[in-house]
Order: sequence, then structure tokens, then C-alpha cells
Amino acid sequence: MPALRPKTRRWTRREYHRLANLGFFNGRKVQLVLGEIIQMPAMKNPHAIAMGLGDDALRRVFDFNYWIRQQLPLSLGKFGEPEPDFAVVLGRPRDFVEHPKTALLIVEISDTSLDLDRERKGAQYAYAGIEDYWIVNLLDGQLEVYRNPQPNRRSPRKSKYTASTIVRTPDCISPLAMPQKTIAVADLLP
Repeated sequence: MPALRPKTRRWTRREYHRLANLGFFNGRKVQLVLGEIIQMPAMKNPHAIAMGLGDDALRRVFDFNYWIRQQLPLSLGKFGEPEPDFAVVLGRPRDFVEHPKTALLIVEISDTSLDLDRERKGAQYAYAGIEDYWIVNLLDGQLEVYRNPQPNRRSPRKSKYTASTIVRTPDCISPLAMPQKTIAVADLLP
């Protein structure tokens, strides 16, 4: 009989919600990413400032036909319910009975979570087919843009983006969903 090897247990969204309903996460800020329950650190002031700046910049680009969701869950398959800093979805809040299952643009603001945002969250978003994923990198003062997702159906953690670009001030970037509009990188950084 072959020896059994240790395995990581992946949590489903359903199990994650059951644990939340039982109060397991009370007082904790957690997210489900690729079946892992991730406890997030407290938000620092530069991150909070970037949230306000990002909100202003995205609202100048996306009109009332888009919902700019801030730190709200997305239902990304059986094993994912991340809460990106920003998710731009087509439609208004009342159009959704449940959490949206996709987004036109996801923006994460990163300082303490940079590795998580690049690796596990990047794989989660690529697996879900999110076409436009940005990381406002507060540590290096730049914007990382990830496009062309390559979902790996056999191993979601190996999903990735095949196109990435670093954009710095004074340059601008256009969201794929709104190519005629631009956002200055300086408008996203504190």
C-alpha cells in the first residue's frame, strides 16, 4: 500500500461562508484566494490615501453605467472570493443579486501584501479570466499592469498573466474597458 503524503486542504466558497456564519472570522479581515483563507494586515495610511486617490481616478474614467466596488467580494469560482481594493464591473449595484463573478478591471493597492497580490491573487484573477489587473505598488512608487490571462484549469495556482508592464510617473495608462480614457500614474500614488 503506497504511503499517503500530506496535502493542503483547499476551502470552498460554501465552506468559507459556513465558517463566517459560525463566527470563526469575527474581528478578522480575511479573504478566500484559490482555496486558502488569507488573513489581511491592518491598513496603513498610505494605503488609505491611495484608496481615495484610486476612487477619484476611476470615477473620472468610468461613468454611471459601471459600479466601482471597493474592498467587496467577487465570486470567482468554487475556491475564490477575494476582496480587491477596486473591482470595476459593468452595471449598477441593484443589477446584482449575488456578488459579481467577473470584473472589467481589478486594482490592488500593495505595500505589505505585494507578494500576495503578485502571486496568489494574480493567479486567482488570471484563472478567473480577468483581462485587466493592476497593482499600485506603494513600495516602489509604480503601477504594475497585468494582461492576457492564461487560466490553467488543471492547476489554478499556475494560472498567470503573460503580459506585464511597469508604468511610472509621469506616464498614463488606459483601462482595456475604456481605451479612449487615461489615468495618470501620479493620480494613483500618495
